[in-house]
Amino acid sequence: MKVVCVLYPDPVDGYPPRYARGHLPEIEVYPGGQTLPTPEGQDFEAGELLGSVSGELGLRQFLESRGHTLVVTSDKEGPESVLDRELPDADVVISQPFWPAYLTAERIANAPKLKLALTAGIGSDHVDLDAAIKRGITVAEVTYSNSISVAEHAVMMILSLVRNYLPSHKFSEDGGWNIADCVSHAYDLEGMDVGVIAAGRIGQAVLRRLKPFDVRLHYTDKRRLPKEIEEELGLTFYETAQDLARNVDVVSIHAPLHPETRGLFNTELLNSMRKGSYIVNTARAQIVDRDAIVRALQTGQLAGYAGDVWYPQPAPPNHPWRTMPFNGMTPHISGTTLTAQARYSAGTREILECFFDGKPIRDEYLIVQGGGLAGTGAASYTADEDEK
Repeated sequence: MKVVCVLYPDPVDGYPPRYARGHLPEIEVYPGGQTLPTPEGQDFEAGELLGSVSGELGLRQFLESRGHTLVVTSDKEGPESVLDRELPDADVVISQPFWPAYLTAERIANAPKLKLALTAGIGSDHVDLDAAIKRGITVAEVTYSNSISVAEHAVMMILSLVRNYLPSHKFSEDGGWNIADCVSHAYDLEGMDVGVIAAGRIGQAVLRRLKPFDVRLHYTDKRRLPKEIEEELGLTFYETAQDLARNVDVVSIHAPLHPETRGLFNTELLNSMRKGSYIVNTARAQIVDRDAIVRALQTGQLAGYAGDVWYPQPAPPNHPWRTMPFNGMTPHISGTTLTAQARYSAGTREILECFFDGKPIRDEYLIVQGGGLAGTGAASYTADEDEK
């Protein structure tokens, strides 16, 4: 079979880079008891850069030893891209949310042999699921592989915004000692109201990590959490995202992108929030109105906005979020730490082993199973599960 793998470009100074650490902590299970990926083999060292083009997700030796062809590229835009040239005879397409290969209905129509669309990580909204269902294409992702990575990133961004860390660091880097400038926009997180939009795996992980900061925690979700979890974390539940946003100081977004969430944070909702609120968005950029966010920061309605999701991705150099005031934006990196790469690369291989050998793919990895909605994976995706 032919496997086309779309990954982000190598480091600007070349591959391989030097690594800061020589080992990774060992984790046996995810929160909740799900086991980590268990492929039959592994042709990489945990901690290597696997998510870029030269890293190849550690798949080349495995695939070629089985007689398959692997094409790896970062060129995915436009009809003359490597992706589009390779699609007509591709059996499998592998992509990442951080550098998504958008499998539109048109591209799927141009890939008559395509049988598996695999996300190395979590979040498959770059695949047209309706078109995949009609064609009988299996869509899978490595559930939970980078959920905690994203949760840690979101907590970091919340603290960075509230404490005005990034501008303060810049003063220091530039040789200054501007204490008054730094602290005139800095606050304690303690005592604030913090809410998450969607309390799936990532949202719950954020709530649990914030509890020791002595904040008041809030959430909204399509499915209310069990009473024991609400009591354990001291959670206040809201029926709608709009109600939550109006009653908190900090909003962290962890919902999937679908018609109900697209453009959710528009001018009207932003203006209804507490003046000086903060928003962190590690879900999908189109859940917020791009220009409304810029205006809210310029007027002071928002005190800060941070996230690692953009539209489109990669974002053009003139994207207004790059230069808007009090932003903490990063490229889409929250779920692709070297730690996470080891897990989602292993999970990608596990899915491929099952696919090639005709064995069932884990239910928790499945979004669409050969043309129909699949098990627990599809159920969580179509409801409220975290996108990353």
